[in-house]
Amino acid sequence: MVMKEFAVFGLGEFGKSVALNLAKNGCEVLVVDNDSEKVKEIADYVTYAVTADVTDYNVLKSLGIRNLDAVVVAIAESLESSVMATIFAKELGVPYVLAKAYTEVHATVLKKVGADAVAFPEKEMGARTAKNLMSENFVDLVELSSKFSMVEMKVPTSWEGMTLRELNPRDKLGVNVIAVKTGDEVNVNPNPDTPFVKDETLIIIGDNNMLERLSKK
Repeated sequence: MVMKEFAVFGLGEFGKSVALNLAKNGCEVLVVDNDSEKVKEIADYVTYAVTADVTDYNVLKSLGIRNLDAVVVAIAESLESSVMATIFAKELGVPYVLAKAYTEVHATVLKKVGADAVAFPEKEMGARTAKNLMSENFVDLVELSSKFSMVEMKVPTSWEGMTLRELNPRDKLGVNVIAVKTGDEVNVNPNPDTPFVKDETLIIIGDNNMLERLSKK
């Protein structure tokens, strides 16, 4: 398998998290920030760490970003900086640029200048946290699209003592139980004839409306 190569511009909480997770998953990662302290903190965990101005075209060109698979522009605090970095990345031939935005206007501008995708990390985390708080059964929630999510949830009270075969959630509820967690152990191939018990956690994928209904059972 060919190793993926990425660059992350800006080492705020979002940029740092993206860079560390990419590196953790075996990718080559170049990080760039104009704050030398932030660069120094992450240098041992990524492939390359550079203190530089990402709004300088010649700097980006010298870093060879045209050879990367994607660039993450994580400097939303400055509209001008994120826009310039996005423009230069696309002009230099980066095939995929994901840019962080704070507002819808910011996102619109980024898309118009070439961003292939726009992220609202604070907004998305806020929505995710709110959904988790509103459902006492949800342990965690990840939105896969506007209509589908993957959730970790406690075994619904109405499911205790019943089996997957009896419940048949795929046909009856439109959701799929893809794994069962018991303590630190995860069973990705749950036995359809084993009854669920109270202390287990289920990992389920399904339509958001169906998941919301399930959380109330």
